[in-house]
Amino acid sequence: MASVSPVLRQWTREGRRIDKQQLGWLVRTMRNHLPDHIQISMWMTDSRFLTKSFQYCSVTRPFGANLRSALAISRVINTHSLSYSTEAISSSSPLTNSLYHRISRLGDPKISMIPVLEQWVEEGRDVRQSELQKIIKQLRKYRRYTQALQVSEWMSEANFGPSSGDIAIRLDLISKVYGLERAEEYFYSIPESSRINKIHGSLLNCYAENKSLEKAEDHFQKMKEMDFIETALTYNVMLSLYSRMGKHDKLKSLIQEMKQNGIEFDKFTLNIQLNACAVTSNIEEMEKLLLMMETDHQAALDFHSYFIAANGYLKAGYPEKAWMKLRRSEQVIDNKEKKIAYEHLLTLYAAAGRKDEVYRVWNLYKNLGRVYNSGYLSVLSSLVKLDDIDGMEKIFEEWESVNTLFDNRIASVLISAYCRKGLLEKAFVSVERLFTSSGKEPDAGLWQCLSTQCCIDGEMAKAVESMRKAILTGGPRWKVNRTTFSACLEYLKNEGNLKGAHEILGLLHQRGFCPDDIRSRLEEYLNSDINSGALNAMLGDDKKEENDDAIDR
Repeated sequence: MASVSPVLRQWTREGRRIDKQQLGWLVRTMRNHLPDHIQISMWMTDSRFLTKSFQYCSVTRPFGANLRSALAISRVINTHSLSYSTEAISSSSPLTNSLYHRISRLGDPKISMIPVLEQWVEEGRDVRQSELQKIIKQLRKYRRYTQALQVSEWMSEANFGPSSGDIAIRLDLISKVYGLERAEEYFYSIPESSRINKIHGSLLNCYAENKSLEKAEDHFQKMKEMDFIETALTYNVMLSLYSRMGKHDKLKSLIQEMKQNGIEFDKFTLNIQLNACAVTSNIEEMEKLLLMMETDHQAALDFHSYFIAANGYLKAGYPEKAWMKLRRSEQVIDNKEKKIAYEHLLTLYAAAGRKDEVYRVWNLYKNLGRVYNSGYLSVLSSLVKLDDIDGMEKIFEEWESVNTLFDNRIASVLISAYCRKGLLEKAFVSVERLFTSSGKEPDAGLWQCLSTQCCIDGEMAKAVESMRKAILTGGPRWKVNRTTFSACLEYLKNEGNLKGAHEILGLLHQRGFCPDDIRSRLEEYLNSDINSGALNAMLGDDKKEENDDAIDR
C-alpha cells in the first residue's frame, strides 16, 4: 500500500494551501485506516503543523468554505492509497494558476466555463465573488459573451448575492447572447423595487445596441420621469444610438437639451459628437470640435479622440492628415492603456497605408512585455491589409514558437490571406497542419473563404466540400455567399449529381440559412432544364442586388 506522505508533499509543492483545520479533519477521517492516520500525523509534525490539540484530534469546528479543500486532499490520498499514480494529480496547477489565470488560458471561446468552474471547486479551491466579477469583466472585454454569461449564471447558482452591478451586467449579457426579448423577460423578472437606475440604464443600453430606436426613446423618457438621469452617462447612450443610425438632427437636439438641463459634457459626449462629424465627412466641423477639445483642459482629450479624427480623415480621403493625428495620439496614451491603444494603432496605420509605422508600433508593443493573442491578431490583420504576406508569415511563425495555446482566429487570418492571394495549396496545407493536427475545427467564414477560392481556381469538388463544412459549422449570424453557393449548385447539376445538389440545398435550409421561397426557386431550377443559373434563381426578382450579398435570414 502506497505512502500518503508523498501526496501531501506534492500537494504543497503545487502551491495548494493546507491549514490546520483541513489536516485535523483528515486525521479524524483516517482513524479507521491506522497507517494513513499515523503518516498524516507524522507529516504534520515534520511540517511543524502539529499542536497538542491535533495530537488528540480534538478539533471539532466546522470547516465552512475550507471543507471542500479537505475533501479534495482526502480524495487524492484515497486514490493513492489504492494505487499510486501521477494521473490523479496531473490536473494540478502551479501557485501562479488562479481561477482567472486558468480561464484566461482557454483560447477557444466555444468552451463552456461550467466544467472549468466545477473542477476548480472539486479540487477544493476557494472561489471568491470578486474574482468571478473580474473574470466576467475580462471575458466581456474580449467579447466572449457566452462564457461571461455562464460565469454570471454559475455565480448566482453558487449563492453569491448579486449586486445591482452584477444584475445590470447579466442583463447586458443575456441581450448579447440570447437577444433583446430574453433580456426584457429578465428585466421584468427583477422585483420592481430592485430596478434602480443602473439596471434601467442597462436595459437602455440593450435597446441602443440592438438599434431598437422606438423602445430606446420610450425607455429614456421613462427614466427621465423617474429622475434616473443626473449625468451625461445616459444621454451618451442615446447620442451614440442617434449617431449610429444617422439621426443627426435628433443628436443635435439632444445636445441642446443637455445644455438646457445643465448636464455637463464628458469626454464621451464630445467623442460622440466628433464621431458624428467623422462619419458624415464633415471635416470642417470635426476640426473645429477637435481644436476646442485640445484647447479646453476640462475636455479630457485622450487618444480615442485622435483615433476618431484619423478615421474621419481616412474616410474623406486624407491619409496624410490621418497619419499626423495618429502620431499625435501616441503622445497622450496612458501607460496603462498602451497595449489596447497600440493594437488599434496597428490597424489604423495599416488603413493609412503606412507599413513602416505598423512595424514601429509592433516593436513598441512587444517591448511592453508579454504579447497576447489579441496583439498578434491585430498585427497579422494589418499586414494582410498591406499585402505583406512575407511579413505576416514571419510573425505567424513567431506566434507559433511562443504560444502553446491554439487560437483559431489567428490561424484563420493566415489561411484567409492565402485564399485571397490565390495560394490555395498553401491554404489547405495550413488547414491540415494547424487545425486537423490540433483537433480544432475551422469556422464557417474560413470554410466559405476556401470554397470561394476553389471556385475561382476551378477546384469545384473541393469547393462543394468546403461549402458543406461551412454550412455545418455556421453560427446564428453566419450568412452564405450567394455567388459561391450558386456556383457549387451549378457544378453539381452540370455533373449530373442532382442528389448531391438537393442534399446541400436541404442542409442550407435545415440549418436556417435559406428562406423557404429561395429554396423553392432553387429546387425548381435543379429539377428543370433551364440553364439561367442558380444565382438568378436565388435572387429572384431582386436581381439588382450585389451578387456576393448574403441571404438575409
